[in-house]
Amino acid sequence: MGTRSSEHHRHIGIRLVGLARRWRQALDARLSSAGLSDATWSALVHLHELGDGISQSQLAAAAGLDGSSLVRLLDILAQHELVERRPHEGDRRVKLLYLTPAGRRAVASIRKRLAAIEDELLADIGDEDARALLRAFEKIESRIAASN
Repeated sequence: MGTRSSEHHRHIGIRLVGLARRWRQALDARLSSAGLSDATWSALVHLHELGDGISQSQLAAAAGLDGSSLVRLLDILAQHELVERRPHEGDRRVKLLYLTPAGRRAVASIRKRLAAIEDELLADIGDEDARALLRAFEKIESRIAASN
């Protein structure tokens, strides 16, 4: 464990919150030119990462959306034939989500755009610094998970 200065630690939380907000704004600004809103690309990427056959509530939790917002978003994604809803065999109240072939192509395009944006935003961060950041994020995430 490295040395710890409380002065530096006091600034991390507020900086992290502000940076996360600005990071998301930068992504949104660049992805909106492709007609993708934050909610749209985020929901598609989360569905792809979690895999086909997840419930709407699982996707809502992963994407940080409330249920009613997600339902409206899924309506739009279904109209564009990017996502398909299917009833759960054991519980007809539950809808399971699946990416369509067009949805998979959209995710591939989104990931390509995200990679280019991240390359631009992280151009001044070397591999060693990136690994250190990821290790610090993992420690913070573990501490948060343990406290819940």
